[in-house]
Amino acid sequence: MNHEVIEKNIGLMGILILIVVSMGALVEIIPLYFIKTVTEPVEGLKPYTALQLEGRDIYIREGCNNCHSQMIRPFRAETERYGHYSVAGEFVYDHPFLWGSKRTGPDLARVGGRYSDEWHRRHMNDPRSVMPESNMPAYPWLEKTKLDPSLIQKKMEVMNTLGHTVGQGDRYSKEEIEKAPAQLEGKTELDALIAYLQVLGTSLKSAR
Repeated sequence: MNHEVIEKNIGLMGILILIVVSMGALVEIIPLYFIKTVTEPVEGLKPYTALQLEGRDIYIREGCNNCHSQMIRPFRAETERYGHYSVAGEFVYDHPFLWGSKRTGPDLARVGGRYSDEWHRRHMNDPRSVMPESNMPAYPWLEKTKLDPSLIQKKMEVMNTLGHTVGQGDRYSKEEIEKAPAQLEGKTELDALIAYLQVLGTSLKSAR
């Protein structure tokens, strides 16, 4: 087909671009559904608990992923500093993924269990009390704000729906969903955020 014809017909060009982009997307995405290391969780990985799920939402809400990545590249400089490189099976329960590339702060893919809960509590309230060189802002309101348990059951039901779309089935049982609000009673947003941070990267550690 003559290029001049395409370039002068915006509608035709748009259709052809859509076809090419769609074909490229299918070639890139469809094979991933048949690679087990991409669609199946690593040994020991479990769906987030109700508290961890709330903590992840707070992590996103406060923009933590704008400064902290959660993906360790398979390079010596990265693995010596942060630990084992990230693998796809660690993130099958993450919606959306929080891999990122911006590192104003350190990567957090393996932060789980590295520090105590009390360390995280002090760090979130006053980062420079534990890391004098830190330029991270403080988040004192998290410790004063109680969790709202009204949406947790809906969130877990959505996670179940997402699980079915990739052939994993339910991630939470009816009993787990029913008990979820009670697990959040009396907890603060800081409790939830710490619970989320403490689980990051621990599944691969336990499987090794």
